[in-house]
Amino acid sequence: MPPLAPPDPATLDDLTGAERAALATLREADEWGSGYSAQQSTRPQTVGYGLVDSPAALCAWIVEKFWSWTDSGGDLHRVITRDELLDNLMLYWLPGTGASCARLYWESLRQVNEWISGSAGAPVTVPTGCSVFPKELQRPSRRWAERRFPNIRYWNEPGKGGHFAAFEQPALFVDEVRSFFRLVR
Repeated sequence: MPPLAPPDPATLDDLTGAERAALATLREADEWGSGYSAQQSTRPQTVGYGLVDSPAALCAWIVEKFWSWTDSGGDLHRVITRDELLDNLMLYWLPGTGASCARLYWESLRQVNEWISGSAGAPVTVPTGCSVFPKELQRPSRRWAERRFPNIRYWNEPGKGGHFAAFEQPALFVDEVRSFFRLVR
């Protein structure tokens, strides 16, 4: 999955250590962790049938993402309990939404590519808050993010959390949201 705030080509000769690490994470994810994205953005129904027909397939598809994308040090249950995982899985299983959720990638890929290429039109100018969690796959630097979001009012890089930060670290996530809204009330 490409970053929504890609690197500014003008900065590539002057990268910070954090920017180099973020690009390395993206390269690793692109090489080893983006198969789901390719599948869902090109042939979502192929996996969709399994997601609505087999609880084992749904569990494997979703839990692997939680395992890969959380700040858990390889022990997922350190940050998300089995009951929480089962609750999450049931939100897909009971209404049968696995296939339609997989389609999100197919439906939105064109727009994401426009954001990446810079052809998406005007920048997002509403007041913006950014919390860049350390185990998130896409970790833009502020200078990269400001190209797309020029009105960043709050920027923080918390010490823990991953792609599912609100689920993994709910109190920290709430603090981040409150910190932003205190600035823009």
